[in-house]
Amino acid sequence: MKLSNFNFNLPAELLAEFPAENRDEARLMVVNRKTQTIEHKLFKDILDYFDEGDVMVLNNTKVFPARLYGNKEKTGARIEVFLLRELNAEQRLWDVLVDPARKIRIGNKLYFGDDDSLVAEVIDNTTSRGRTLRFLYDGSYEEFREKLLELGETPIPKYINREVTPEDAERYQTIYAKEEGAVAAPTAGLHFSKHLMKRLEIKGVEFAEVTLHVGLGTFNPVEVEDLSKHKMDSEEMVIDQEACDIVNKAKSNKKRVCAIGTTTMRAMESSVSSSRTLNPFTGWTNKFIYPPYDFSVADCMVTNFHTPKSTLLMMISAFCGHDLMRKAYDEAIKEGYKFYSYGDAMLIL
Repeated sequence: MKLSNFNFNLPAELLAEFPAENRDEARLMVVNRKTQTIEHKLFKDILDYFDEGDVMVLNNTKVFPARLYGNKEKTGARIEVFLLRELNAEQRLWDVLVDPARKIRIGNKLYFGDDDSLVAEVIDNTTSRGRTLRFLYDGSYEEFREKLLELGETPIPKYINREVTPEDAERYQTIYAKEEGAVAAPTAGLHFSKHLMKRLEIKGVEFAEVTLHVGLGTFNPVEVEDLSKHKMDSEEMVIDQEACDIVNKAKSNKKRVCAIGTTTMRAMESSVSSSRTLNPFTGWTNKFIYPPYDFSVADCMVTNFHTPKSTLLMMISAFCGHDLMRKAYDEAIKEGYKFYSYGDAMLIL
């Protein structure tokens, strides 16, 4: 499989700028690998495809307000700073992306807030847009984190061509988000409402939670024709014993294990035993899943519709089968399904 196998034309009007009014009323395309058939439903109809003892595995990462706007010392130029990951809590060192990057050099200072109550110094260049910042702040670490939350903005995707609204902070968070650390939401989970989860629970569907803090690596475009040469950025993840027990029990009972989202799938496939069971894990993963690939844990998955040439699309191709994935995407475009973060969903059985 080459990069060119994952290109397609996506009409601009199919990019979802707002989510469905009710989370669980987005459209749902159900793709059956065994019968090679496609059905059109609403997301809340997912209930009909699961039975007692089946397990849905959720990524409980929580998006933090990672986008800050500051001003460069002397010139006052407005600079966007995107917080990627904390490198050292004590020294307040962060890995960030800056825009416009050409103006930001080592030694520059950036000022945040109307009262310049937060200052950062650039101490290293990491990539063309990447920098290491040291934040200078007088208060305690807890007060510093509070200040970041106060000044930060929900990082809705760049393609959404509108101002961030107060509602986005809630919309762009799954209802089961707990562990703060993602710079983007695991978007397949955005379709679940409290009501739908309750109905699944009543039906006997179990939930297991893993954590994978979504970084920008998930969205970095692939730029090499030979997919084996693409390097994923590492993302932090945790799978605890409880999640393993729930998943492994379902597998041994021949029940369905459904990965809710590509990040959940990647987390599980990053920690598998030789007997194809899920192992506890705390650490980092840079696993890149592309065809051909033999999946060990989940036998179905929920996902959104992804960008051409993205690593996410490559995983879907590996799971779905490339020809069926292309057929599903062609149909999604024809039927006007909405793509990306706030878009519609696909259930692959």
